Amino acid sequence: MANWGCDVTTNCGERGPKLLIIEPFYGGSHKEHISCLIEGLIRNGIGYTLVTLSPKKWHWRARCSALMLRDKIPEISTEEALFCSSILNLPELLGLRPDLCQLRKVVYFHENQSIYPVKQVKERDVQYAYNEITTSLAADLVLFNSNFNRTSFLENINKIIRLFPDNRPKGIREQIEDKSKVLYYPMKYPVSTTDKVPQNSILHIVWPHRWEFDKGPEDFFDVILELKRLDCKFHLSVLGQVCADVPLVFHKATEELQEEIVHFGYLKSKDEYFEVLRACDVVVSTAKHEFFGVSTLEATYCGCLPLVPNNLVYPEIYPEECLYKSLNDLCRTLQKFCSEPKTVRELRRRLCLDFSKYCSKNLIPEYINVLAVNE
Repeated sequence: MANWGCDVTTNCGERGPKLLIIEPFYGGSHKEHISCLIEGLIRNGIGYTLVTLSPKKWHWRARCSALMLRDKIPEISTEEALFCSSILNLPELLGLRPDLCQLRKVVYFHENQSIYPVKQVKERDVQYAYNEITTSLAADLVLFNSNFNRTSFLENINKIIRLFPDNRPKGIREQIEDKSKVLYYPMKYPVSTTDKVPQNSILHIVWPHRWEFDKGPEDFFDVILELKRLDCKFHLSVLGQVCADVPLVFHKATEELQEEIVHFGYLKSKDEYFEVLRACDVVVSTAKHEFFGVSTLEATYCGCLPLVPNNLVYPEIYPEECLYKSLNDLCRTLQKFCSEPKTVRELRRRLCLDFSKYCSKNLIPEYINVLAVNE
């Protein structure tokens, strides 16, 4: 049975808890994000109260977490600010808990729902995007994990408003834009990285993403199976979080790629995960919905050459030589790399990417500054 419990943790710091952190989906990158922030708070002697729900049933968390959390959030004592992800319906929570209105309210967007890929437009549930708009209006500061995330959200606000049958409010985008900024996701890179240069005679490809539709697994395996049809020699590791409804293509892959698969499935140990990444040559993304891409950046840091779409957030982070224009383009590049693995290693050695821009150690002081709890 799923654990729908709520956890509350308090650290009083030097002057009592100053920050109320609320995360309705406490798992994966959301959990790691909060962990990085908390480490920074503790280093600075800043107390906090952390209220979380387990990472189950995302859609229900987005719809109902405010009511679920209403009675779980402790009474405000010394807190000065509230920090939450955009999954939380903030105005709904403030209506249920008006005592929270006095806090400085900061919302963090890991993603936005206004451009979530759907097979047909009529399938899009605009309620999620609408909730993100009202949450942004209720906040004092709105943070995004990339310029792409911020821009795509702001550009789609008026599209959502135009769906209203009448009484369409004006100036909503401008109100949110004026109090929004980009603050990158804080990466915790592996402590020890070797300047490894894999000596594999066969190219090792890794796909380390969440096993869901929006990460484009069908496209990825179409390319990989085409490589096999072309008699390309390669090894394959498929990592990432396994979700409840795994797309059928993963089952097909285990049957048709038995000879190529080295690792297949989620690795609970982060150290083991990084070790696998260090043994790989190329990390591939075929995502349809990506606003930062933690796993791709982790793999790149561990020595993989990234091959990523020429859209979404990727041009913001990766140089042009890492971007592919189409799946055919991706397939041709991988085909070439399969025949010349040494080329990949030389390209990765020459790759110019400033990892420090996304490093937790460099970013957390800015988080504490914008939260205004270090005074």
